[in-house]
Amino acid sequence: MSVRILPLVLLTLAAPMAAPAQTPLLTAPQFNELCSRLGSLMEAGGVAISDLQRAAAPVIENTRQNCIQLRVRPGRGEATYSLLTNLRSYLALADSVPKPFPFPEAAQKQLAELRDDATRLDTHFRALLENRERQLLTPDPANLERYAEANRKLGNPSPSKPRVIFFGDSITDFWRLNEYFPDSDYINRGISGQTSGQLLQRFKADVMDLHPQAVVILIGTNDLARGVPAAAIESNNQMLADVAAANKIKVIVASLLPVSDHHKDQDPAYERTPQRPPASVLAINEWLKMFASQRGYGYLDYFSATVDPTGQFKEDFSDDGLHPNGKGYRVMAPLVAAAIDKALVPASPAQQQQQQQQKKRTFSLFGK
Repeated sequence: MSVRILPLVLLTLAAPMAAPAQTPLLTAPQFNELCSRLGSLMEAGGVAISDLQRAAAPVIENTRQNCIQLRVRPGRGEATYSLLTNLRSYLALADSVPKPFPFPEAAQKQLAELRDDATRLDTHFRALLENRERQLLTPDPANLERYAEANRKLGNPSPSKPRVIFFGDSITDFWRLNEYFPDSDYINRGISGQTSGQLLQRFKADVMDLHPQAVVILIGTNDLARGVPAAAIESNNQMLADVAAANKIKVIVASLLPVSDHHKDQDPAYERTPQRPPASVLAINEWLKMFASQRGYGYLDYFSATVDPTGQFKEDFSDDGLHPNGKGYRVMAPLVAAAIDKALVPASPAQQQQQQQQKKRTFSLFGK
């Protein structure tokens, strides 16, 4: 009996394991690996084909620059298309220049691999276009549906327990407020990956309609990563804060957190400063602080408490250089609690007059 079973066991062991399904879009590590391999193969081609080294030098340099751009801002369609065009140009040059005879087998394999890479890059580029088209055609670009059901179930705030909305992106989204503020009516309305423009679209549904006494606004880091101009980030933050104030909601403007490259050895995607330059983070924070002071809004300085001497996110406060870990949130919690307590103190007559003037300015902005 064991003799009959043995061949089946051997066949089972010899059968190849099913490969994980490959998606059209390359991940950031996969793309970086592809770029690195392209550079090596192109340089090697010039060794085997002497005429190719001179003819393809500009194309190789263009490819290198494309890869640098995409490493800073992955997923950019125009830079990806330029990279694909340069790769195809290199292959066309390789086909047209004279080759030694006999042509080394290793060089043939390298060119074949480059052609496979061109096909893979083309698939990635087409997937980028399809993804962009889906984003443009989606009926809910701001993801209003995310909290729609929770908002419907949420009752009116209690007079004895002030309601505060935490409004932002993944840094807010990942914060388990009930663990840090268990006896408070603090509502999390963060959505991972969002920008300041998307927050504007859902401000009414996820803030105003919930009738909070205060809102903590933390947004802008994803804008920086996507190349949104600083003026647009500032304008959107101003609009969010001023509309809240016009609706008698106390405003707390939070600074952007620093980012770091401390964990890039674990994952190349954790190199954060190219996409979010520390100088840009500082500039946005300086503007936010000035704006809050001019308007009489609360300014919540997370940055100073989480930055290290090099200007980056403290290594032990984040596991990926962007999002706070448990230790990071534990540092942030008392800061926001103090800012909320301060914001909810009744305003002095001078502050009330300033807020009334701001309300008039805001309504005139909307033509009301």
